[in-house]
Amino acid sequence: MGRKQHTRNASGPQGPSQRQLRAGELIRHALVDVLREEEIHDAALDGVSITVTEVRMSPDLRHATCFVEPLGAGVEAAATTGHESEIIKALNEHARFLRGRLGPKLDMKFTPDLKFRHDESFDNASHIDRLFNDPRVRADLDAHDDEDE
Repeated sequence: MGRKQHTRNASGPQGPSQRQLRAGELIRHALVDVLREEEIHDAALDGVSITVTEVRMSPDLRHATCFVEPLGAGVEAAATTGHESEIIKALNEHARFLRGRLGPKLDMKFTPDLKFRHDESFDNASHIDRLFNDPRVRADLDAHDDEDE
């Protein structure tokens, strides 16, 4: 009788490993320090504060996708509003420079390649907040709360 093969994904898709999560946090903290300390000479990044919200690592830890949000993005009065794509493009153009600055700060065998993406989660949260504040949705929520009492 044949033995059943055990596969890693037998129970369906799995999330990142503890190793990937730990490495991502390590890189996120180091990247925040580098962005704070280093001056990147690019017109799109002049005077822009960047929040690194998450770093997702590939399984082999050689590639890092860095989710960033320019400070004030999405706020009408902020200087960065509407310029997020330019800021992300500039960060991607300077990814090799940033990777070089990250190397000495990391206790890792390899310094991963960096790819920057705009973090859409703040926009999504704002959209959901606006939906909940819509008078029609609010009326449905209030009616549902009355039924529970």
